[in-house]
Amino acid sequence: MTNLLADLKPNRLGSFNWTNPPLGWDLLPGGGIRVRVPARADFFQDPAGRVQADSAPYLWMPVAGDFTARAHIRHAFKSIYDAGVIMVSKDATTWAKLCFEATDFGTHAAVSVVTRGVSDDANGVDLDTDTLWLQVVRRGNVLAMHYAIQPGEWRMVRLFHLDLPDVVQVGLVAQCPTGDGAEIDWLEFRLLEGAPENLRAGK
Repeated sequence: MTNLLADLKPNRLGSFNWTNPPLGWDLLPGGGIRVRVPARADFFQDPAGRVQADSAPYLWMPVAGDFTARAHIRHAFKSIYDAGVIMVSKDATTWAKLCFEATDFGTHAAVSVVTRGVSDDANGVDLDTDTLWLQVVRRGNVLAMHYAIQPGEWRMVRLFHLDLPDVVQVGLVAQCPTGDGAEIDWLEFRLLEGAPENLRAGK
């Protein structure tokens, strides 16, 4: 799979689109980008009704049918809930995201959020690393989420159903829900047509 970030230029996004463009972004050696995130930027529909946020920078492309999306994420975990994210969305209230996040327990974790009108929020295991591979796969209306410290050594975070049209938005989010801003590195982003045979194993 080709790193789709490698061909990005400030004046050439190719098949990508920005929702909520960031304060700025810079090319990184090797083909990634560093995204400068504004304060209090997030996607979250609080189940308690206190927060309805859809303000985080989101770089996405339309994708039809089954797919496998992978991203390599790095950041400094400056503020609680800072994260680099893979997101799959139908609209503002139907979406799912897998985050490499600074948790409110002072740890780093792969955190999943699924939104069907309102969001849930599920922390994964604590991870002793500053970089992580994330993967989201779709087969019909079944989605699976995985993380890997080493490429290909996938561990499942979540397997779930979400009603989606054939064409959805798939891409990367950089969020900073509580802080005054953040820098999130998207080192790689890859898209493959089709889903792996074993959704739980991710391969």
